[in-house]
Amino acid sequence: SNTRNLLKYKHPMDFFNNRAIASCTVLVAFSSYFTVRVFSKAKKSNLTFNEIVNAKEQNKPKKSILYTRTGDKGTSALYNGQRRSKADQTFHALGTTDELNSTIGIAREHCIIARNGLDQLLAEIQSRLFDLGAAIATPRDSSSEEKMNRTKFPPESTIELECALDELDSKLPKLTNFILPSGGLAAAHLQLARSVCRRAERSVIPLLETGEIDSEVGKYLNRLSDFLFCAARFSSHFEGKKEILWEPKK
Repeated sequence: SNTRNLLKYKHPMDFFNNRAIASCTVLVAFSSYFTVRVFSKAKKSNLTFNEIVNAKEQNKPKKSILYTRTGDKGTSALYNGQRRSKADQTFHALGTTDELNSTIGIAREHCIIARNGLDQLLAEIQSRLFDLGAAIATPRDSSSEEKMNRTKFPPESTIELECALDELDSKLPKLTNFILPSGGLAAAHLQLARSVCRRAERSVIPLLETGEIDSEVGKYLNRLSDFLFCAARFSSHFEGKKEILWEPKK
């Protein structure tokens, strides 16, 4: 039957072209149907609070462990079990350190895109900030020796920062003027993380002065802000971006 069909066309390729057109028509129709189905499903996946609440009444899912309701009256617990007001200086320090970690996370994503080689260092720093938070959440004046030993912040972490800072700085041109946060998205976000780090450092000073936390916590945050400044310059230099200099008002 293919031979008889072939004789209807003036040129043999017309037969195959016609078949191809028919196949493409079917493919386009299928693709359109599939696209409509996908977008219809995507549209249905948009959630509203009313739908979620109504579904919960029917399905009765297990309560999430992400909320406990124990802090609804404005208090929270430290690692040693002691409950304090969320306005306590310890929680100010913990909150600012958490904010710093999130800010570094954004900077790290930009570093990954820039491929400047800083992402692994930043990931390690984020983990050390969790260790730092554990040390802050274990006040020395009201915690057992076992808990303090478990959350003691190691001085080696500060030494590692210094080594990394020295390595990065050795690859940079000498700084001869104040620079503005600039030099690309990765560099600018690292500068933002640096300024948040300075605030985190200020938040732990009252706790250091009263002896509630170990001095290594303050040392690490102090050194980290220096590292982030250097990392920002390194990123800018790596990407070939211009560092904008401060120009005093004349």
